[in-house]
Amino acid sequence: MSPRHTAPSSIRRSLSLMLLACGAFSGTGVLAQAFPTKPLRLVVTFPSGGAPDILARLFSEKAQLGFPVVVDNKPGAGGNIGADNVAKSVGDGHTVVMGTVGTHSINGALYEKMPYDMVKDFSPISLIASAPNLLVVNNALPVKSVPELISYMKANPNKLSFGSPGIGTSVHVSGELFKSLTGTSMTHVPYKGRQYAIPDLMGGSIQLMFDNMPSALPMAKEGKIRALAQTTATRSPAAPDVPTVAESVPGFEATTWFAMFAPANVPRPIIDKLNAEVVRVFKLPEVQERLKTLGLDPVLSSPDELARYQATEIAKWAKVVKDSGAKAQ
Repeated sequence: MSPRHTAPSSIRRSLSLMLLACGAFSGTGVLAQAFPTKPLRLVVTFPSGGAPDILARLFSEKAQLGFPVVVDNKPGAGGNIGADNVAKSVGDGHTVVMGTVGTHSINGALYEKMPYDMVKDFSPISLIASAPNLLVVNNALPVKSVPELISYMKANPNKLSFGSPGIGTSVHVSGELFKSLTGTSMTHVPYKGRQYAIPDLMGGSIQLMFDNMPSALPMAKEGKIRALAQTTATRSPAAPDVPTVAESVPGFEATTWFAMFAPANVPRPIIDKLNAEVVRVFKLPEVQERLKTLGLDPVLSSPDELARYQATEIAKWAKVVKDSGAKAQ
C-alpha cells in the first residue's frame, strides 16, 4: 500500500480516538449534571437521637440537590445491618450511609464474620465530624474522678457494668480499651441503641458508659448523669472543665468519627458532586455552630483523604481489639 493510502487511515483512527475521549468526558459531565434523578436515601446505622442521626438530619435539612434527602434508620449488630444494606444497594449514588468508626474501621476486627467488606464494598465521600466519647456514670456511684473509678473497680472486680449502643461501636471499644490499660474488669452490656441504655444508666442497672459526647453532654449538664472524663487526647472546647481519661491513664485515646460512604463503584463525578454538597452543608455557619454546641468537630475531607484516614483507623483499631481481647458474641 502506498504512503498516500496509509495517512487517511491513521487520521481516521486518531479522529475516532479523539471522538471517543470527548464522548467519555462529555458523558461524565452529563452524568454529574443529571444526578440525582430521585430522592436520596441516607441510611443511619443506629436509632434516632445519637450523633450519626443528628448529622444525617442536619444534612437532610440543608442539602440542595434538587431532590429530598430521606433519613432511614436501620439499627442493629453494631451498625452492620444498616451498613450492609447500603453495601448491597445499587451503586448510582442515590443510597448513602452515615458511616461511623465502628461500621467502617472497628467491626472488621471485632466480628468473626462480616456481611460486607469495610473498604471494597464502599465509595468514600467525605469525613464529616469527630467527637470525644464521654465517660459518664450513674449519680449513685460513689466516684467523682477517673482515679476514684479505677480504685473502686479494683476493690470491686466485675461488680460494675458498662453499656453501649452495640458491639463494635466506639462506645463499646472505649470501655474495652479502658479495661485493658487500667487492668480492671467490668461487664459489657450491649443495647440496640443508646436510647435504650440511658434509662438503665440513670436507673442503676448499668453503672457507666462511654457515650458519644453530643448525646451525653446535655444530660450531664442537666445533672441526670455524672461526667468523669472525655476520651480524646485533649479536652474538647465544648467541655473544657471535663478532664481527659489520658490525664489519669497515659496513652488512652478514643475518638469517634462519622463519614459518608456510597456503595462501591459509584461513578466518580457523582461522588465528587456529593462531596461538594457535604462540604458546603457542614461549612455553613449555623451548622458549624450547632456542631460546636454538641461537642462535634467538623472534619471535612476529599474522598481520597477519607480513604487514607480509614486505612489508618482500621490498622489502629485492629490492634486495640486484639490487645483488649474483645470479641463480638
